[in-house]
Amino acid sequence: MMRIDPFSLVYPCVSPSLLAADKGHLELEIERAEEAGASYIHFDVMDGRFVPAVSFFNDELSKPLSATRAVRDVHLMVEHPITEARRFLKMGADIVTLHVEALEKEGVAAEDLPRLLPGALLGVSLKPATPVEALRKYLPFVSLVLLMSVEPGKGGQSFLGESPARARAIRKMIGESGRRVLLSIDGGINAVTSKKALASGVDILVAGSYLFGHDDFASRLRSLLDE
Repeated sequence: MMRIDPFSLVYPCVSPSLLAADKGHLELEIERAEEAGASYIHFDVMDGRFVPAVSFFNDELSKPLSATRAVRDVHLMVEHPITEARRFLKMGADIVTLHVEALEKEGVAAEDLPRLLPGALLGVSLKPATPVEALRKYLPFVSLVLLMSVEPGKGGQSFLGESPARARAIRKMIGESGRRVLLSIDGGINAVTSKKALASGVDILVAGSYLFGHDDFASRLRSLLDE
C-alpha cells in the first residue's frame, strides 16, 4: 500500500538516483538523501538487454525499498516491463515507470495497463530518439511521465540539448489531456541544466552523479531548485 500520495507533495522536487550511490551502503545513502530533503528516491532497474547495463535487477533492492520514507520511484529499463512491474510493486515500489518501447515490443496496449497492473501508480518513459507524441495514448492511464535527457542505461552522461523543447511539448500534451500527470526528467541534471528543465515545466528532477559522492550533498540538492 502506498504510504505517501505523490500529489500531496510540494513541487518541484528532487529524486536522487541510486544509480550513482555507493552500492555497498544503499541504506546509508538513502538516509543521507532524506536528511538533505529528498521527497523521492529513484531506483534504476536495468536488465542488460533493453539497455546494455545491468543495475538492481534482482532482490538487492528489497531492503533499500523498505528503508526509505520517501516516495519509492522505480524506473524499469527492462524487456518485460509488466512482469518486472509486478515484482517491484510486491517489493514495495510506490511508482513504477515503464518504457513505451518495451511495452510496444511486447504488444501491450496503453488501455491494457489498468487491467494488467490494477491499482498501481504508473509512469511511462521513452528514449531520446522516440517522438514525444508516442506518449499521448498513455496519458489517460498514468500519473507520471519520465523524460530521458540522456540515453538510458548509463550514469554521468551530458544533458541532451533538445530536452527542454521535448519537456515543453510533453507539458503541453499533459495540459491537453485534462489530467494531472507529473513530469519528471532524468539525465545530466546539475545546477545549470536543472534551471532549463524547471523553466520547461518539469516537476521532478532526477539527479545522480551531481549529488552522490560529494560532501556537500544537501547544498547541491538545494542548488537544483534554486531560482
